[in-house]
Amino acid sequence: MFFLTPRHVKLGRQFVKDAKKLLAYKRDLWSEATIADVESHIAQLDQATKSRDEQQVKTAAEKLDDLLGKHIPPHKDAAWRENVEVFLVAIVVALGVRTYFLQPFTIPTSSMYPTLNGIIFHESKDPMPNPLLRALYVPVYGRHYVNFVAEERETVLKTQAAPKSPLPFINRIPGLNGGFFDRSEIVTQTESGRMRTYTVKEAVETLDSQFPRMKWQGRVYEKGEAILSGYFDAGDHVFVDKISYHFRKPQRSETFVFSTAEIPQIKARSTTSQYYIKRLAGTPNDTLQIRPPELYLNGERAKEPGFNRVMSGELQKANDGYRGYGNGVAREGYDQAVFVERMTYLSTPDQTFKLGPNEYFALGDNSYNSWDSRGWGPVPEKSIMGRALLVYWPFLPHFGLTK
Repeated sequence: MFFLTPRHVKLGRQFVKDAKKLLAYKRDLWSEATIADVESHIAQLDQATKSRDEQQVKTAAEKLDDLLGKHIPPHKDAAWRENVEVFLVAIVVALGVRTYFLQPFTIPTSSMYPTLNGIIFHESKDPMPNPLLRALYVPVYGRHYVNFVAEERETVLKTQAAPKSPLPFINRIPGLNGGFFDRSEIVTQTESGRMRTYTVKEAVETLDSQFPRMKWQGRVYEKGEAILSGYFDAGDHVFVDKISYHFRKPQRSETFVFSTAEIPQIKARSTTSQYYIKRLAGTPNDTLQIRPPELYLNGERAKEPGFNRVMSGELQKANDGYRGYGNGVAREGYDQAVFVERMTYLSTPDQTFKLGPNEYFALGDNSYNSWDSRGWGPVPEKSIMGRALLVYWPFLPHFGLTK
């Protein structure tokens, strides 16, 4: 039986097989004398293998290996070639996984808070922690600190995108909005006329959402005053499961990611993101209604666990950060690129909305700070990428499977 065959016999048989293949490949290149010599050594190894004598197999294999080594010169830069091949294979495998199985996605805003965190700036006048703690906070919280202080009287002129990557041909990590190499700049002019530039390790869209230009641009800072002091916490980085929806339909209450390319109202008003992440509130042919703080589906209060968490609090009395569903947005703390005074759909407690056969309704868990289907309508089925599977970075506070 094969599994009882000694290891040296298996190796001998495999070597004979490989040597015969090599001989067939090189037969038209080698001389008749070389071919005869190789055939003779292959026959000796074959005979030793059949005898099952370990020492004979080892001796015959070494002789055959030495002979083949004389007639097959080593490739120039073989180590480099092998490393390049391994690198290219790794890239192909990674791209295949990203395309067909799992795709990384970064939460850019707070529309899903507190289930998922967006990129948030925390103002602080406290001194920065020591370098060791700052290094520890990067993997744990995705946190980086800034401390820009005016050297003289300075006026903020603008925010602008900076070169995003120090590497050629790579402007951001593939698939990540708010990638590792994203940079933006705060440009100021001093009282003496000197231009100053402060670099922030975030995309310019993030900077603009945290500090609206209408409030920041033109602001004057006195000498010694902090222009920007505190820290940014990275938005949650999630893996999107692109497989499940090929075998089943999206289900209510799942956190899902979709493309905005087929949603005209988004394309017309915002260019900051190709993909959105929300909670799937309504499936085809559902009728939705919001009576704050509750969501109603087909005339009944929503029952799924994800909805219940959101509806556990109210606007004026949050529960672990959840404030329920609302008919509009609140100005305070709004960090979306597109601000609306009034939602288009479900804008009053009495208004209902019925989905079509291939339409889905998306709602943010942070309803009063979410630009979602209430503003731009349903998500076409063909635009759905997949469900948010797990948070892989930062390690706190949401690491693990998404809710």
